[in-house]
Amino acid sequence: MLMPKRVKRRRVHRGRMKGVATRGNRITYGTYGLIALEPAWIKSNQIEAARIAMNRSMKRGGKVFIKIFPHKSVTKKPAEVRMGSGKGAPEFWVAVVKPGRVMFEIDGVTELQAREAMRLASHKLPVKCRFAVKGSELAEDGEAR
Repeated sequence: MLMPKRVKRRRVHRGRMKGVATRGNRITYGTYGLIALEPAWIKSNQIEAARIAMNRSMKRGGKVFIKIFPHKSVTKKPAEVRMGSGKGAPEFWVAVVKPGRVMFEIDGVTELQAREAMRLASHKLPVKCRFAVKGSELAEDGEAR
């Protein structure tokens, strides 16, 4: 699963997911993209599950570009532990996704194959998604309507 090799700080604040994505909101590498329509934390295992679903659907034909990476660690304290005595240990890693963010891109397949692959991938993710084609008005401005 995806996780950073090294981080400056192991335990980070939860933060907020206000507003729309200002970066990563254009299709750059591939021809087709999967755009998030709502804010969420996407776990590293969900990203991996979506990647596998797309590759299997395309029968390893095209190229899949993953444009999100889980940089943020989420901590948990063990069950039945009293309050206090510091923050818990890192449990898993998440990618912070805002509306309009292009999460995955596909190239080298037909639009029908890409649509099916993205549909299967979107079922693995905890956000509502939209399929986009490079050059369409949604893919260019990144605005989630």
